[in-house]
Amino acid sequence: MEGSFQLLASLMCIILMGSFVRTKRDTTRNLLNTELHSAPAQRWSMKLPAEVSAAAGEAAVLPCTFTHPHRHYDGPLTAIWRAGEPYTGPQVFRCAAARSSELCQTALSLHGRFRLLGNPRRNDLSLRVERLALADDGRYFCRVEFAGDVHERYESRHGVRLRVTAAPRIVNISVLPGPAHTFHALCTAEGEPPPTLTWSGPALGNGSASVPSPGQDHGHQVTAELPALAHDGRYTCAASNSLGRTEASVYLFRFHGASRASAIALPLGALGLKVLLLLGVLAARAAACRRLEYPVTQDASPRPQAQESNYENLGQMSPQGPPAAVCSP
Repeated sequence: MEGSFQLLASLMCIILMGSFVRTKRDTTRNLLNTELHSAPAQRWSMKLPAEVSAAAGEAAVLPCTFTHPHRHYDGPLTAIWRAGEPYTGPQVFRCAAARSSELCQTALSLHGRFRLLGNPRRNDLSLRVERLALADDGRYFCRVEFAGDVHERYESRHGVRLRVTAAPRIVNISVLPGPAHTFHALCTAEGEPPPTLTWSGPALGNGSASVPSPGQDHGHQVTAELPALAHDGRYTCAASNSLGRTEASVYLFRFHGASRASAIALPLGALGLKVLLLLGVLAARAAACRRLEYPVTQDASPRPQAQESNYENLGQMSPQGPPAAVCSP
């Protein structure tokens, strides 16, 4: 009897333990299912590289992809790119896509050099910039706007830095007058990285310091000055950076005043020349008057020339006219 009781107790323990294991397994499965179904939906986000670099005159691609909390969105949307500042910077590109359309119609492209490469329906706003210039250097921000039933918009806060590189180019070189009959030279060049400027010339060593030019937004231009030019001749400005080197020259020739003796001789010589010219004019007039007072006579009188037509006409017009006068010796 006692053995039967122990066997029954053992069976009961086994049944209770199996029920506990099954309950725990079901509870764990339910917890897992709850976590899967209650996982938060995907949020708004944008992914851009920190920097894109390209040479002036070439093209650059600014990548931008985004995510949104909607499982599927086929309503109207707008893609926008700004320059300089997020939210308030000037727009350089804008396009709009109608409901269920894969085509984003361009509404704005600054100078016609900005073109959308990505497909906003596939969460891609990548932009291509053509014919880069140093003025394009800066930060750019992408933005997407949903319209229709869902009114949401999202824009990158940090954007992507577009770095435009260029070999140096001298944009101005000149010699300017200063106080007390002095002269100074200026040389301005641009490039990225900003170039280093050096001067060379008569009795002048190389290595004049380059000074940033005021008023340049991106610091692509630098200016170097030679404050006092003491000698005439050729002065050369050289600009160089990691991408190349160029140079340009300017010439200085000052007028040096004549000596005292030369200063006196110059007006006297001019006065003597005027006196000689006056005497020549007077001599010519005297010779002309002498020819008028004593005309030149010829030994043989000139042979008269017959004027047949005039004579015949006169004879026919006045046949009974008075006889012509005859000069007697």
